[in-house]
Amino acid sequence: MKTSLNSLEFNISCLIFIRDQHEKLLLLKRIKAPNKGLWSPPGGKLIMKMGESPVECAMREAKEETGLLLDESDLDVFGYVSERGYEGTGHWLMFLVDCQKKIDFLPKSFEEGSFCFFSRDEIQTLSIPSSDHDLVWPFYDKRKQGFWGVRAEWIRGSMKIKIEASPI
Repeated sequence: MKTSLNSLEFNISCLIFIRDQHEKLLLLKRIKAPNKGLWSPPGGKLIMKMGESPVECAMREAKEETGLLLDESDLDVFGYVSERGYEGTGHWLMFLVDCQKKIDFLPKSFEEGSFCFFSRDEIQTLSIPSSDHDLVWPFYDKRKQGFWGVRAEWIRGSMKIKIEASPI
């Protein structure tokens, strides 16, 4: 039975881009869906029933997943990615959050996966969600230019991308 786009769950989340003193990025190899077996930045779903903001979510998720304690001033929301019909399983609105505070330790593995640091070039060769090559990492690279907004629509297994907000 084919699932209607109108019946899919809508999720709001954040991805946190945390670097070490060598500017390597902290990634999590996920052992749960979504993105099981793939590397991605730490993050998670907003607690909507509490009215949690993307920055509050990033602070909470950083503490829960990495042990890193952050203040609002440590974080900069530089964009969002809206994915309609991601892998036919749901809709996602992901806020992209840059962490200015450096981490000086490798967080312990936990029930969602294990961590490792990678240079930006190394990330291109990792097993990451395929859409991240087009929807996440190019805008991470342009984060200092200003705020980005990207919409992706998944239709019959292919992705159509539209830039909704651009600093240039």
